[in-house]
Amino acid sequence: MATNPLSSPAAGRTPNPKATPSPSTRRSAADAASAAAAAAASDTKARFEAYNRLQAAAVAFGEKLPIPEIVAIGGQSDGKSSLLEALLGFRFNVREVEMGTRRPLVLQMVHDPTALDPRCRFQEEDSEEYGNPMVLASAIADLIKQRTESHLRKIQAAVSSKPIVMRAEYAHCPNLTIIDTPGFVLKKGEPETTPDEILSMVKSLASPPHRLILFLQQSSVEWCSSLWLDSIREIDPTFRRTMIVISKFDNRLKEFTERWEVDSYLSASGYLGDNIHPFFVALPKDRGTISNEEFRRQICQVDIDVLRHLRDGVKGGFNEDKYGPYIGFSCLRKYLESELQKRYKEAAPATLALLEQRCSDVSMDLSRLDSKLLATSDVSQLRRSAMLHAASICTHLRALLDGAADPAPEIWGKTTEEEQMHSGIGSWPGISVHVKPPNSSLKLYGGAAFERVMHEFRCATYSMECPQVSREKVANILLAHAGRGGSSGMTEAAAEIARAAARSWLAPLTETACDRLAFVLQSLFDLAMERSRNDDSRYQNVENMDGYVGFLAALRCSYYKFVRDLSKQCKQIVRHHLDSVTSPYSHICYESDFLSGIGSVANSFHRFNHITGVASFDLSDSGSAMEEAQENVPPKDHQQMTPPAKANESRDILKESQLTVPETPSPDLPADMHAGKKKDNGNINDGGPRKRHARMAAYTNRNHHNNVTAGADDLGSKSGSSYSSICSISAQYFAKMREVLIERNVPSALNSGFLTPCRERLFLALGFELFAVNDDKFMDMFVAPGAVDAIQNERQSLLKRQKILLSCLSEFKNISRTL
Repeated sequence: MATNPLSSPAAGRTPNPKATPSPSTRRSAADAASAAAAAAASDTKARFEAYNRLQAAAVAFGEKLPIPEIVAIGGQSDGKSSLLEALLGFRFNVREVEMGTRRPLVLQMVHDPTALDPRCRFQEEDSEEYGNPMVLASAIADLIKQRTESHLRKIQAAVSSKPIVMRAEYAHCPNLTIIDTPGFVLKKGEPETTPDEILSMVKSLASPPHRLILFLQQSSVEWCSSLWLDSIREIDPTFRRTMIVISKFDNRLKEFTERWEVDSYLSASGYLGDNIHPFFVALPKDRGTISNEEFRRQICQVDIDVLRHLRDGVKGGFNEDKYGPYIGFSCLRKYLESELQKRYKEAAPATLALLEQRCSDVSMDLSRLDSKLLATSDVSQLRRSAMLHAASICTHLRALLDGAADPAPEIWGKTTEEEQMHSGIGSWPGISVHVKPPNSSLKLYGGAAFERVMHEFRCATYSMECPQVSREKVANILLAHAGRGGSSGMTEAAAEIARAAARSWLAPLTETACDRLAFVLQSLFDLAMERSRNDDSRYQNVENMDGYVGFLAALRCSYYKFVRDLSKQCKQIVRHHLDSVTSPYSHICYESDFLSGIGSVANSFHRFNHITGVASFDLSDSGSAMEEAQENVPPKDHQQMTPPAKANESRDILKESQLTVPETPSPDLPADMHAGKKKDNGNINDGGPRKRHARMAAYTNRNHHNNVTAGADDLGSKSGSSYSSICSISAQYFAKMREVLIERNVPSALNSGFLTPCRERLFLALGFELFAVNDDKFMDMFVAPGAVDAIQNERQSLLKRQKILLSCLSEFKNISRTL
């Protein structure tokens, strides 16, 4: 704030002649003052150059350094571009290229008294190097436009937060660095999301606390109706690091006639607070082609005209003591330069400490890359580390199968529904009901999940009944057995139907069980990797293998292949058990406990096999009354051919069979369980097929005449009775085969086929595939084609970065000594 010299305590005093310095003393003092000023200017410039170089390095390498910077924010037509040109001291048509609407522009202004013409250099993309100096203003504007369009086309976006860095050296510009941002309001023709993207980007650029905010707003906008002031409050609520600039101030001057109007506007009507003083700036409106010198002269003339109008054009003038330091471009320029230098000086110690930390981090990264390069030549060390890592993974896999709760099952486990979804295996084939085993809602893994799948397999299998068989299939099987002769056609037909159903419906269930169990085992690899990372008690000397992506991928593939092979072998073993159980030579269906459990149906079959021939049954489902009455009735000529004696004999035999309960077949008998001789009341009956046919014919003849038969109620009353009996017996055969598979064969086969190999020979299988190879093939897992070159390039980039940071560190150490 300007002060009145008359208010100083020394005003009005008579000078003491004895205290008057001599001319030589005055010259010495002047020389000393000049030297001090020169030294201060030199320190300021050195500090500014050091921060400029550090800023260039930060942009090139993507460093997040808390460098004091000024971020210019405002609307697209609020005069940011004109202000930047005024600070530079020359025009380069920045408004025409609309650079601020696409990418930020970092303007590094360097005051160089020797640069009578502006020298502008652009930092190369993704490099800390600067290009050749450019003098023509049109070339500067064209390069900005070209880089902006090329970068946006490359990333397929409308805006980008990656800045363009321009260094301007000129005798008429201050030592100042400003980041120009895209304007808040865009012209028509932009994508709908672009305004939101720009607002988000500007907020991210202005949010870091080490950056000063230069907010521009047109003078025609009232304080209470500012569009973007609320956005600034979100970034800096107290305006502690915000400088507010009212642009195009000359447009508002003609509205002021009284002093109170001017002072009220300059004070922001109390809207910003008593400690916040905005700057009021007006710049030349002439956009014609003029020289740089004329441009600077016009800037000064506008400042003079504004002050003259406030003093002379307004009745009573304005409070110049309070608001004078904030009116005019020259005041804003001095304030920005002094404020930035003050921030540079305050931030120097913290910047020095941060540079030391960054240099240390880069050195560690270089050491890491050197170790990688060394490891590519030390095959034996890599083999040892890889084998120890594989052994650790196998150990953790065994622990997970034996039962473990680390890592947390709530995070790493899966429910039954999640297992089905992630494995791609939905419901069990052929099962229409929803199978929900116990603990299905719990998140399990490892051995617990394995046992849950086994139990789910049992539930799914027992929920399946013997499938319905068509009459045509039953007739084809039954009549074929009848054609071979023998008395056990019905039982053999039922057994054959059960075997076919078991092979057809149980095989898909066993294969699905193998696939589900394989998925459970494969899911354990990620858990074993997590346990290996967190395990600091065992294998403490094992090298961290996380960086060797190729080896970890090969290890994972080998383990998955091992589990797939186990699944394939288990499917073959279980299929062998199924074939054995459903073989015609299997005695499962003829065990004594099973045959005695069949009960009355077996007795009916026993009677049927001794009463009538299989070929005389009609298994069609016509069901008409006439067919029912004619069922199993022999031709009339057969009735006339039957002798009375034979009829009586047949009736006697039938009566005996009705009165005598058939013996339970012995389990020692062959598959034809009714085929031998049968003893009835002490008499031996020959059960040959020819004799039974004769008796059946006689019995049928008698039944035709007397309308009375004992066996008709069991098998001959309806055409569907024999079909139902066969289906009933085949269902019991199917249940017996299923029970033998599920309770005896399959569980032991799956446990020994999956779990035992994982516990006993997993590491041997992985080691044989991964390590039993020559060095060249082994190194392919660690050194991909071109990987060494990539590491070398990364190392060269780090060396370059280290060199720049060390140079900046040295400069800041020198700066800190002068503070």
